[in-house]
Amino acid sequence: MTLDRDFIWVEKYRPKTIDECILPERIKKTFNDFLEKGELPNMLLSGPPGIGKTTVAKALCKQMGLDSYVINGSDEGRFLDTVRNQAKSFASTVSLTSRGKHKVIIIDEADNTTHDVQLLLRANVEQFYKNCRFIFTCNYKNRIIEPLHSRCTVIDFIVDGKEKQTIAASFFKRLNEILHLENVTADKKVLAQVIQTHFPDWRRVLNECQRYAAGGEIDTGLLSKLVDVNTKELMQYLSKKDFPNVRKWIVQNLDNDPNTILRNIYDSLYNELKPSTIPHAVLVVAKYQYQSAFVADQEINLLAAMTEIMMECEFK
Repeated sequence: MTLDRDFIWVEKYRPKTIDECILPERIKKTFNDFLEKGELPNMLLSGPPGIGKTTVAKALCKQMGLDSYVINGSDEGRFLDTVRNQAKSFASTVSLTSRGKHKVIIIDEADNTTHDVQLLLRANVEQFYKNCRFIFTCNYKNRIIEPLHSRCTVIDFIVDGKEKQTIAASFFKRLNEILHLENVTADKKVLAQVIQTHFPDWRRVLNECQRYAAGGEIDTGLLSKLVDVNTKELMQYLSKKDFPNVRKWIVQNLDNDPNTILRNIYDSLYNELKPSTIPHAVLVVAKYQYQSAFVADQEINLLAAMTEIMMECEFK
């Protein structure tokens, strides 16, 4: 089943050009320079989720008239086959319709791919350089192997402190325009709070607003859904080895980013565990936080982490 792109706001209102993207001007200038020269290098776009890395990659291809092919690195089951077959076929042929010099393959969430897959991608970058460019997006560039990393122009989507207010204000304006087009009334203070809570994850802001705006209005009720992950109850369940309630707590909090959940748990464990078992708990959290970038089921991964802590660590 395919999603209706006219229904999903993040697709319906996805920027079509670099100038439409909400990013610091210094970052937009880098991409506009590529447009002016009419030439794209292989690129690694690194930054937090939802900031617009994939949008920028698609906008570049559209503005330069380049044929593009998008592969999601999180689709572990089919990814290797896709790279070896469809992507190879796409990259090895010359486009008859494109206005640009090259085709482009966009590897989304490349940091979710394995070491072996990244070695294959590196080989493809070299093999098809004449016909094709590669744009990789990732949340964590340290998970990209050096041989692939070094063959790309790396662009970090980082918003520094001085830029945050300007960028947030730009998105606040864009969000109000979208809500007006969708005939949704909204409390301006609530919108500002949502943006502040999820900054700079614009995708999540739009998704949260669309989900809550089904009734045609966004009010303070939305704020109740933005409460930070509360681990107080979880700590009680873990100390009692109450597996059913541990699982229930995880299911209830799955809307949150897994790394945020694990970070909050990490902070809470210091006050709940006996000092001698804290080092082991830290290693457990680190292991499962790393795995969260690769696993197919976040619920199982989080539950496995909590089970190990519950069984191996001593609570006060």
